[in-house]
Amino acid sequence: MKKIKVRAQTASRLSKARKATRIARAFASKGCDASSHSSLARAFSSANGAIFMPYVCCGDPNEKFTMHLVSALVTSGAGAIELGIPFSDPIADGKTIAAASGRALSGGMTPKKAIAIIAKIRKSGIEVPIIVMTYYNVVYAAGTSHFLSAIKAAGADGLIIPDAPIEESGSLRKLCKFTGIDFIQLITPNCSDSRLKKIASVASGFLYAVSVLGTTGARKNVSADAISLVKRAKGISRLPVAVGFGISKPAHACAFANAGADGIIVGSEIVNIYSKYVKGRKIDEKRALSAVSRFARKMANACTGKN
Repeated sequence: MKKIKVRAQTASRLSKARKATRIARAFASKGCDASSHSSLARAFSSANGAIFMPYVCCGDPNEKFTMHLVSALVTSGAGAIELGIPFSDPIADGKTIAAASGRALSGGMTPKKAIAIIAKIRKSGIEVPIIVMTYYNVVYAAGTSHFLSAIKAAGADGLIIPDAPIEESGSLRKLCKFTGIDFIQLITPNCSDSRLKKIASVASGFLYAVSVLGTTGARKNVSADAISLVKRAKGISRLPVAVGFGISKPAHACAFANAGADGIIVGSEIVNIYSKYVKGRKIDEKRALSAVSRFARKMANACTGKN
């Protein structure tokens, strides 16, 4: 019975993959492309300096705080929001965001609820680009076409999937293009120039420059390799370059902005700040939002190259 069950699961996965490929080919054959003039492109082109792009873990520690946190960040200068849909095995994330994801999941957060939160954020009047960050299991389990259509309808503009490299995401990229979702690709300091060119040739929205070799998490210093990565990417591609992983201080943002980065992504440090006020699923919102807002204003200012 166990073998039969495994075979059935495998057949189901293959069927879904083949269906996604057929749909992607059909869209491509019709010349469909809804992402050529994206909100992200407009945001980067109109920005005065680099865009401050904070990460928010959806549902940590509850839905209400997520809504208020996004609002506070935008009010404090965020030009885009990276909204994380929590997953039980976040392989790209360090202990801080992994803990945030765990709290969110324990509180009952699901992909469906997270997508509903995106819609609520839009209904509240927030217009900055929203980039969904999650893992491929989440997308696959929902059905790729359904997931992309759902986040687009809710108001998302981009998608980051760290465990979907270019060699394995061709159909997904085509579906994103048709749906009008920018599919963000990651680049790392150990990427050769030829690898950077290959990634840039299929990316849209912006290139996500990972500043460290490792998982997310606040770091003390900016490495020379990370600065070099930004400069190399800017020389190779016309796409905007946003830097993330390890950024925790205004000085870090200033250094990357001066190196030519178009966006500064900060996640773990924001979670570190508000998690001091978390007890179970409850949080002292007033103090947490005040502390995060102070930090966000400093980071947004630093993104213009001023420290």
